[in-house]
Amino acid sequence: MASLPPQLGPLPPVTVSEPEDFDDFWKRTLSQARSYDPNAVLVERFGVAQPLTELRYWDFSFSGFGGQRVRAWLSRPASRDGEVLPCAIQIPGYGRGRGLPGENPYIAAAGLAHLLVDVRGQGLGYGSGGDTPDPDAGVPEAPGVLTRGIASPETYYYRRLITDAVRAVDAVREQPDIDADNIIVMGNSQGGGIALAVAGLVPDLRGVTVSVPFLCDVPAVYQVAQGEPYAELARYLAVRRTGRNAVFRTLSYVDGVNHARRAQAPSLWGLGLRDTCCPTVGGQQALAAYGGPAQVEIYPDNGHEGGEFYYLRRQLQWIHECCSATTV
Repeated sequence: MASLPPQLGPLPPVTVSEPEDFDDFWKRTLSQARSYDPNAVLVERFGVAQPLTELRYWDFSFSGFGGQRVRAWLSRPASRDGEVLPCAIQIPGYGRGRGLPGENPYIAAAGLAHLLVDVRGQGLGYGSGGDTPDPDAGVPEAPGVLTRGIASPETYYYRRLITDAVRAVDAVREQPDIDADNIIVMGNSQGGGIALAVAGLVPDLRGVTVSVPFLCDVPAVYQVAQGEPYAELARYLAVRRTGRNAVFRTLSYVDGVNHARRAQAPSLWGLGLRDTCCPTVGGQQALAAYGGPAQVEIYPDNGHEGGEFYYLRRQLQWIHECCSATTV
């Protein structure tokens, strides 16, 4: 378990439970996803026109949950064609899709390969949209995706999204110009929660870096969060009054605290102590539970925006330090 910096203070007991079949559930889920023909995992790759002439982009697709196709942008510096590079896999925040090629240039501009994974069924919240549907939309839910299929862990939306993210690691590692031993997973908010899950499910990542993570100690955060997306959960439970126990059981399978306990890769965290969207107690509990080395950047006067570009600069520096010097 990681030790918390003194300025975070003591934590109350974690409130999320851990299902007895947690590991079996995810072993079965990933085994099913990996049962699809490897030739279908990732084949489409072609140049994409965009105005950033120093970067190259490819429209990248792979088989995610249920063998369903997931889109992504793969980018790298044009000056390093043919070189085998470390890759940072990034999962967007809640409501965002992969956007347009060139919309997120920083990681490739820092000399790395960058896989920006599209988020199934999202992309209408902000940014420039997404391109991956969610065919298994499930029964009616509150607007958004937080409650989609939430009555059961088998049907829950985040089971599918976490599986997509794990399969992104599998897919990018098959690329001949990607260093399979130097894979970083990263994300902010929703992306941070998903990155923690990947770190717990993929044992040999080079590192994981998250900021203001979503879906961590959800029962505690739900009590104090303000606004979306936890308001979706409140609207759902306000109507389905008898489903509360089933809902929180489902959430325990995707909770970042439970996944963080299983993670071993070096990690970098960013927390905004005035976060009311994903209150800091969730990220603190996941950090305290984290099973590998952890560094943390704290922004005491910031909310869900966290450190923004200050933190991104620290992330890029940390990724360079984390990956082997001969490939960065």
